[in-house]
Amino acid sequence: ETLHVLGTGNALVPRCYNTCFYLEWPEGGLLVDCGGGNGILRQMEDAGLGVESVHHLFLTHAHTDHLLGAVWLVRMAATAMRKGSYEGTLTIHCHPTLEQALRTFCTITLQKKFTDFFDERILFLPIKDGESRDIAGRTFTFFDIHSTKMQQFAFTARMDCGKLAFMGDEPVNPACEEHARNAAWLLCEAFCLRADAERFRPYEKHHSTVREACELGQRLRVRHLVLWHTEETHLARRRELYTDEGRQYFSGDLHVPDDLDVIQLN
Repeated sequence: ETLHVLGTGNALVPRCYNTCFYLEWPEGGLLVDCGGGNGILRQMEDAGLGVESVHHLFLTHAHTDHLLGAVWLVRMAATAMRKGSYEGTLTIHCHPTLEQALRTFCTITLQKKFTDFFDERILFLPIKDGESRDIAGRTFTFFDIHSTKMQQFAFTARMDCGKLAFMGDEPVNPACEEHARNAAWLLCEAFCLRADAERFRPYEKHHSTVREACELGQRLRVRHLVLWHTEETHLARRRELYTDEGRQYFSGDLHVPDDLDVIQLN
């Protein structure tokens, strides 16, 4: 089981890509969010992921840095379908309001020859809070994170490595902590260093610092913690600086990936 990190930045980063990733296992995989534009195509290419290999997409919420790249993915998938190089279907898992948003964006920006694949080979499968479903042999449970900004869903997955918990891009609501407790892997946002909190004001944006994300991981007794959705001021030294702060508060296995890093889940 492999985690392909396609992007690690927040909404306003120009030098790395917005946070999105691809989970891969022998039977298939799941693309989670698409970032804010056609950069998703470059990230996938550089990661060695062809659009023909993506058959499941999960979209968390309708903010630009998570949704707009999906328009490009839909276009590329539909183009491959027209050429006969894409086998099967692309299933988009998202909540109903987000489905309507993506349908609208695609309808007003893509030619009909692409959107004609909707509901035939490009399928929307709305999710409900607490719903579990099988995706290529793995069980995913989706839940509402109780966002204060916009409706957003996250998930846990039963993997060979144990429970994987992806908690979205906001601080974990106490009502959702049980989803992440004792997880083998916790994928968590960490907007900036605690020392930079006054500069970046993460709390006003409903985000966490590295310290708080690591304190959460320690309290919930997770084994592996991945931090992303960050600012990029310290991009060249981000891994070093974030790891140094995080190790003070989290005793498990801490990852601060760069774009295109590959993490083996074990």
